[in-house]
Amino acid sequence: MDDAGHSRGDTPGLSLREAIRAARVEAAEHTGVIVELRDASLARLSMLNEILDPIFVEVPLEHADLFDRGLMPGETPRLFVDMVAHVTLGRDRRTYRFLQDTRSGRRVLAESTNPHDIADAVTRYVARRLIAREQAISASSPPELDIAPRPAPHHAPAITPAPQSAAPAPERRTRAKLFAFIAGVLAGVCAMIAVDALINGR
Repeated sequence: MDDAGHSRGDTPGLSLREAIRAARVEAAEHTGVIVELRDASLARLSMLNEILDPIFVEVPLEHADLFDRGLMPGETPRLFVDMVAHVTLGRDRRTYRFLQDTRSGRRVLAESTNPHDIADAVTRYVARRLIAREQAISASSPPELDIAPRPAPHHAPAITPAPQSAAPAPERRTRAKLFAFIAGVLAGVCAMIAVDALINGR
């Protein structure tokens, strides 16, 4: 046993101090890699966030509360679209993954290495959320009251008959001529009768 002990003493192994130093170097290198990967992920998500800027500008102000877009740094950086949907990067740090948390679990809405493809997927998602909000509002709100004044019912204007005593002027002239003619005839007949009586009386 003494020989074995002497042999270990002659060739001492790795000391604890050296092992701790090596572990610190290894941890520093690993941390550096993680920081670099995290910075690369943040840079890619920031680029996607800039692509999405004009899309969210078009969201109506009354529906802006639906979305809470923001870049969240951390061990796994994420670009949130709203409370349940976000974009992150895959393990290769190049593939964008558009994810949505649902009651049945997490769904992958889109996956691509092209940020514009993910931007299109986010645009479609935003449009669906807006339509769902409009449908919910129209279904829950009571029917709109007709505030504008309604027009009065249309009545046909009353037709007042013209007084019958007032005959048109041409008709009055015709009647006057007729009466004058009849009067003349009667006067002529009376005159003939009177002349005939005088002659026979003699």
